[in-house]
Amino acid sequence: MSPDGTYTIGELADLADVTPRTVRYYVAQGLLSSPAGAGPGARYDEDHLRRLRLIRRLQSEHLPLAEIRRRLEGMTPDEIEALVTSEPAPAPDSALDYLDALLVHRSGHQASAVLSRQAWPSLMRGIESSPPPSGRPAEPPQVIERSQWDRIQLDPDVELHVRRPLSRIQNKRVERLVELARQILEEDAK
Repeated sequence: MSPDGTYTIGELADLADVTPRTVRYYVAQGLLSSPAGAGPGARYDEDHLRRLRLIRRLQSEHLPLAEIRRRLEGMTPDEIEALVTSEPAPAPDSALDYLDALLVHRSGHQASAVLSRQAWPSLMRGIESSPPPSGRPAEPPQVIERSQWDRIQLDPDVELHVRRPLSRIQNKRVERLVELARQILEEDAK
């Protein structure tokens, strides 16, 4: 740690038990804020370290990054610190326990108040075996198209958001757009 209480990317990665590449990825994905400065002089602070430790903890609970990002949004450094220093929740014994925990976190209600644990198996059997309403043909299952948003920082105050995946041609166009935008922003800064 430097005298001003900041870390290089290597120091931060070592303290959080991740790689520098992971730190960069989390910044690009919006899980961590951008560091002060750029390039080799980029500096990270205690908030970055707390967030990284919380991300690692939530990943150990098998949460996807999208859910982790959602949980981190709007959390204060004190809330993050409290979660990092608290005892981890015991691992769920079953998939039903995991679903209960998710429902409690999202709704704030105990899952059993919404749907009793005894109802889960019959509900699932009902979904699997229920015939379509008479008079209507069965609809094919919806295919959920997966995508993610990449955040490309063009300037300290300017970002470009791109939904992935893109075709090869679209990727080349985005790369050219980023190159041109950075050139324009550099010209305006002079």
